[in-house]
Amino acid sequence: MTGASLIVFALGASVGSFINVVVYRLPARLSILFPPSRCPHCLTQLKPYDNVPVFGWLRLRGRCRYCKTKISIRYPLVEAITGLVFLLVFWVFKDSPQTIGYWAFCSWLLALSLIDLDTMTLPNPLTKTGLILGFMFQSVVGYLPGSNFGQSANTLMQAIVAAVLGLWLFEGIAFVGAIIFGKEAMGGGDAKLAAMMGAWLGWKQLLLAGFLACLVGVIVAGAAIMFSRLSKGQKIPFGPFLALGAVITLFSGEAILSTYIRLFFS
Repeated sequence: MTGASLIVFALGASVGSFINVVVYRLPARLSILFPPSRCPHCLTQLKPYDNVPVFGWLRLRGRCRYCKTKISIRYPLVEAITGLVFLLVFWVFKDSPQTIGYWAFCSWLLALSLIDLDTMTLPNPLTKTGLILGFMFQSVVGYLPGSNFGQSANTLMQAIVAAVLGLWLFEGIAFVGAIIFGKEAMGGGDAKLAAMMGAWLGWKQLLLAGFLACLVGVIVAGAAIMFSRLSKGQKIPFGPFLALGAVITLFSGEAILSTYIRLFFS
C-alpha cells in the first residue's frame, strides 16, 4: 500500500471514529462535539492514545482501560470499513473533487444505516444535510474545467428533479403498501433518504439503486425468515439496503446500466 493510500485509510478510519460518535449521540439528542470521547460505562474521558482508530481498540484488547468493561467490536469495524470505503473511492476517482464529495456521501450513508439498524429511524438532520450537500456537490461538479454556468445550472436542476423523484417515488410506494397490507409498509425517513440519494446520483442511478435495494432486501428478508431469524410481518430497517444500493451504484452503476441496455435494447 502506497503512502497516499495509507493516509487515505487513516483519514477514513478517523472519520469512522466520528461516525461512531454520531450514531451513538444523535438519536439520544446529545451533542456530537461535547464532552470528548469517554467510556459509556464509567464515563472516564479517553486518552488520545486510547482513541486511535482501530489500533486503540486492539491495544486495549477490547476493554476499557479503567473499568475493564468490554468495548463493542463494532467500533473498530466501523472505523476499518470507513477507511476501506475511503480507499476505494480514492482508487476509483483519484485526486478529483468527486473523491471528496463521495467520501462525504458514503459517510452519510454509513451513519444513517447504523442509526436505522439501532433505532429504526433515519434522523432528519442527517438526511437534510446530506440532501443539501448533494446539491452543493452537483453545483461544484458543474463548475469543473470545461464547464460553464449553463452546465452547472443544468446539473443542479437535474439533481433537484432526481431528489423530488426519489421523495415522491418512495412516498408513493409507502402509500400503496399501506393500502395493500393495511399497515405502514415503509417509514417516512426512507423517502427522505431516497431524495438525498437522488441529489448525489441523478435520477437514472437513483432508480437502479432503489431496484438493487429492493432486490437485496427481499433476498435477505427471505433468507432470514427461512432460517427463523425473522418472523413474517416483523419490521426490518430498509435504510441500510438503500445505502448499499447507492454504494453499489456509485461504483458500478454505469457498467450495470450499459450492460442492461446492451442486452435488452441492442
